[in-house]
Amino acid sequence: MNELSSPSPVYQKTVIGGGMWSQVIGKGRALKMTDLEGGANVGMLLFNADQPLEKYNMSDTLKGQHIFFLSYPFCLHSDMGRILASITSDSVGWHDTVCGCSDAKLVSSKYGTKTYQEARNDFYRNSHENFLIEMAKWGLGVRDLVPNINFFSKVTPDEAGNLSFVPDNSKAGDHVELRFEMDTLVVLTTCQHPLDPSTEYSPQPVQLEVSKVASPADNDACLTSRPENERAFINTADYFALRG
Repeated sequence: MNELSSPSPVYQKTVIGGGMWSQVIGKGRALKMTDLEGGANVGMLLFNADQPLEKYNMSDTLKGQHIFFLSYPFCLHSDMGRILASITSDSVGWHDTVCGCSDAKLVSSKYGTKTYQEARNDFYRNSHENFLIEMAKWGLGVRDLVPNINFFSKVTPDEAGNLSFVPDNSKAGDHVELRFEMDTLVVLTTCQHPLDPSTEYSPQPVQLEVSKVASPADNDACLTSRPENERAFINTADYFALRG
């Protein structure tokens, strides 16, 4: 575990369970996400803020680092061979990368239906719609959706490759911190994981804190954890050097 954030965040926000949020977080800043009550799930998409055609790529992130899940000190790769963000601190140890997100049909079949007209702000939400609502604020749509990360959630395979959700992977107070290596549009939602076996609609809130952080040193654990990360960091440095 590595703590890099300054003690005084420049931004704080609590996202309610089932909520959504999007903002651009600049290079040299870190986003710390804290599970406030235990059992949280944060579905996340990442885009190059200056050119959203470049986005988080699940397959490159996994194959380049020889991993199935995310944790410290791994990195989040874009589809253009650069690093969008690095995981600099993590008290959870396992974050799902392959299960995608819930949609209206799944939520309805598991939890029933509760509309806005019936329940106002307590209506049942799903990740797919939340992603699209937030992405639309930045001129993005369905064609920009890619496999998302599910922070705080753990799934494990059996010998046949079937995936099972692991309850209680994240406890109250657990956190994960991302250091951004590029100006990045972050889109997230706090709906339940699509494989969560609970029959109760009970998404959990998450606290967000953004802080200024130091640039990675030559021996930075995220940079040196895999050869592909070193190459992607070089590509990222070239990108900024050539932009002036």
